[in-house]
Amino acid sequence: MGALETLEARGFVKQLTHDDEIRAALGEGTVTFYIGFDPTADSLHVGHLVQVMAMAFLQRAGHRAIAVVGGGTSRVGDPSGKTELRKMLSEEAIAANTAALKGQLSRFISFDDGQGELVDNADWLMKLGYIDFLRDIGRHFSVNRMLSAEAYKQRLERGLSFIEFNYQLLQAYDFLQLHRDHGCRLQVGGDDQWGNIVAGVDLIRRLESTQAWGLTTPLLTTASGAKMGKTAKGAVWLDADKLAPFDYWQYWYNTDDRDVGRFLRLFTFLDEARIQELEGLTGARINDAKRVLANEATTLAHGADAAAQAEAAARAMVGAQASDDLPTHTLTEDAPLFAVLADSGMAKSRGEGRRLVKQGGVKLDGEKVSDAELVITCAALGGEGRVLRVGKKRAVRLVAG
Repeated sequence: MGALETLEARGFVKQLTHDDEIRAALGEGTVTFYIGFDPTADSLHVGHLVQVMAMAFLQRAGHRAIAVVGGGTSRVGDPSGKTELRKMLSEEAIAANTAALKGQLSRFISFDDGQGELVDNADWLMKLGYIDFLRDIGRHFSVNRMLSAEAYKQRLERGLSFIEFNYQLLQAYDFLQLHRDHGCRLQVGGDDQWGNIVAGVDLIRRLESTQAWGLTTPLLTTASGAKMGKTAKGAVWLDADKLAPFDYWQYWYNTDDRDVGRFLRLFTFLDEARIQELEGLTGARINDAKRVLANEATTLAHGADAAAQAEAAARAMVGAQASDDLPTHTLTEDAPLFAVLADSGMAKSRGEGRRLVKQGGVKLDGEKVSDAELVITCAALGGEGRVLRVGKKRAVRLVAG
């Protein structure tokens, strides 16, 4: 199976600019391609993983990957999918975020063997002279055509700043620069980037008389209709300091039964035969497939040791025993149960903590608790701590501090 066929079979392909040409190029030789990531935060999140894994699959098929960290474009802000102007970040924040993203991408992509490179578009965008850029690049863009793009149409009613309006030009220029300096022929991105990608393809055709290509990946939602990578607690970050590996593991383990096969294809490197075997499991055995998904995904993001510890903590959570692998909440003073639930993150508020107890969903060391006013004392926690559980899938180890 060729590289494009592999991507299609695993669910990575939404649109192609030149189907036959891309298919032939990826099947016959080495293609240099790129994907961009703007450092608007100090961590990638699960929403980025479709692009990251697409890049990893293409590299494993023998193609050369360029990861562009957008230290330049992040100063402008991409209006795609946004209802308002992004918060403008300081240069110091952008530099720190850029360094963090470089480290995270290296867990998935190899940059050491000539088959991958990581670059920062600030290296060329920050040197542009504004008038020269408008004359040499801006004249090739039709305002009417730009305004017909979905990203801009959605924002016109709410307000589109002029700085955001320039984003398409800058992304197209990225593609041109990478084509000139690195022989890059293919840009890959989320489907909300289609207009920007096509603009880059067109710019290369105009200025270089060469055909470049674009490929977009689908914007994923779960089977329940929720946006991929969003939970009640917020984004599912890849940074262990922003989201503990245990919680990352639990996110994948809590996958809807209907999504297991699809997510195994997108977010793991397991072969098709193994995936078909796992998605064929029924009843309670589907949890075995979810455990594999959680272990594989967590190993990629945090390493095999972190995945093993998270699984051990999850197994301990099923019982009443305390475990060092469970997420921990330190109790510094005696407090009623409803307050402990809120302070430990097991409830969104103290009021919700009371409701959870009233509904019979709270257990302490395996025993259901019916009194929300029950005082949890530091002395009673002992050296090992106690396990506080809400429902079947959430638990925390309480220790005295």
